[in-house]
Amino acid sequence: MALQALQSSGVAFRRILSHFPEELSLAFAYGSGVYRQAGPSSNQKNVMLDFVFTVDDPVAWHSKNLKKNRNHYSFLKVLGARVITTVQNNYGAGVYYNPLIMCDGKLIKYGVISTSILIGDLLNWNNLYIAGRLQKPVKIIAMNENVTLRSALDKNLKSAVTAAFLMLPESFSEEDLFIAIAGLSYSVFKDHFDYPGVNIYGIIVVNDDEKGIDKSPEGQFTQLMTLPKTLQQQINRIMDPPGKNRDVEETLFQLAHDPDCGEVVRLGLSAIVRPSSIRQSTKGVFTAGMKKSLIYGSRKLHKMWKGWLRKTS
Repeated sequence: MALQALQSSGVAFRRILSHFPEELSLAFAYGSGVYRQAGPSSNQKNVMLDFVFTVDDPVAWHSKNLKKNRNHYSFLKVLGARVITTVQNNYGAGVYYNPLIMCDGKLIKYGVISTSILIGDLLNWNNLYIAGRLQKPVKIIAMNENVTLRSALDKNLKSAVTAAFLMLPESFSEEDLFIAIAGLSYSVFKDHFDYPGVNIYGIIVVNDDEKGIDKSPEGQFTQLMTLPKTLQQQINRIMDPPGKNRDVEETLFQLAHDPDCGEVVRLGLSAIVRPSSIRQSTKGVFTAGMKKSLIYGSRKLHKMWKGWLRKTS
C-alpha cells in the first residue's frame, strides 16, 4: 500500500498555514511527520513537520512574513526582505528555509521558493532539490490555478519515471520502480555515503508483479531525448571527450547503444544533486543562524546514527 497520511493532518496543516501570508501558489508538507513510513521514523512522536511554500513575489511575501513572524528569521532579518530574497534566489537551490520554528504548538521547518524558480527546476532539473522532493509522497495543502505550474508538476513526475526506467533492468517490479523514483534526488547520498536517514524504502507497494520496458537502443534513445535539459547536459559532459564538442543529441544517441547507459544517467543525476545539496546546506548556516544550524545538524546526525544502528543490528 502507499504511504499513509497521518489522521487529521489536513486540518492541523491548514491551521499552521493560517499563521503565514496567504499569497501562495503552492504549499505542501512532506516527510516522516506527514506520512507513516517503514523503518526508523515509523514510531517517532513530536517529529518536525516539513513544509514548502511557493510564492509569486518573494519580496512581498517575506515583507509580510517579517511583520507577522520576524522571530523566524536569522540575523538576515535586519537586512530586509530584498536581501532575504536575493539570498533565497541566487544561492543554494533557490529555497530559503526557516527551521526549528514553534507554530501552533508544533515544531516545523518551512522553505520558501519563488514560483518561477520552482517551475524551472521542475522542467529542467536545474537543482533537482524541490523538484526532487515533489517526486516523492507529499501532501498538497494549498494550490492556485497556475496552469504553467500544474503542467510543470506533471512533467517532473513523467521525467522521474523516464529516468528511473533508464536505470532499471529490462524486467523489474513495481516496488523497484517506486524505489528508483524516490531515490533519484538522493543519488549523491545513497550511492556514496549509504545515507540511512533517508528512508526511500518507506514507499511500500503491494502489487509486486514484474514489469518490463523497451531496452533497445531505439527505445532508450527516445527516453534519453525526453529527459530534462540539465540532466542531458550533464550526461553530455560525462560522455564527451575533451576537444570533441559533440552536440547533446549525438551524445545521447551514442549512450543509447551503451550497456552502461543507466550508470551514466545515475552519474548525471549525482552531478546535479551533489553541488546543489552542498550549496543549500552551506546557505543554511546564514538563513537559519549558527545556533539553529548546529541544533538542526545534530538532529540530522542523530537520525543518521539511529538508522545506521538499526541497519547494522
